[in-house]
Amino acid sequence: MVDPSLRPGWPAHLTWGPVELHPPRWRDAEEWSRVRTANEAWLAPWEPTAPGPWAARHTPSTYRAMRRAVLRRAAAGASLPFVVRVEGRLAGQVTIDNVVRGALRSGNLGYWVDRSVAGRGLASLAVALVCDHAFGPGRLHRLQADVRPENARSRRLVERLGFRHEGVARRYLDIDGDWRDHDTFALLAEDVPGGVLARWRARVPR
Repeated sequence: MVDPSLRPGWPAHLTWGPVELHPPRWRDAEEWSRVRTANEAWLAPWEPTAPGPWAARHTPSTYRAMRRAVLRRAAAGASLPFVVRVEGRLAGQVTIDNVVRGALRSGNLGYWVDRSVAGRGLASLAVALVCDHAFGPGRLHRLQADVRPENARSRRLVERLGFRHEGVARRYLDIDGDWRDHDTFALLAEDVPGGVLARWRARVPR
């Protein structure tokens, strides 16, 4: 059994308004499969290259295998994986992965949302909640987000939450069939002394 002190901040359940975040659950498989399948055109350009058709890679059994893998990483302290729900409906995922402790105390941010909830500030809210959790109970100091230059929505999201551009990683990840350049953004705990959620709230129109 892994020492709980090696995975601070996990497991966790986060909520704010209509957004709820919780660890991946076994019973979410069918709903996850429906949402991912329906969002192929929306998500595929930003997803890692993988063999086989989209539908075959997003079955309930695929979800269950993915869940087992990410929960093992979470139990080992290497990941903070969350499913996003909006008004009770599965609408995406936010994950802090590749967590490194010691002197670095860093993790990589990744996320996706259902197209039907995009443009309402809810993806930003979900990411803000996870960032605050990572800096607080998760005891991390630095979060990194790598975004393709063409992904204007994701660039705006991280910039609005306070992430700063640090450079370009050439041909960094194998995405949608080719090696793609990525812009590297980072957020440090001291960049947002009032919290990322507070920054999000200050920018949301009333």
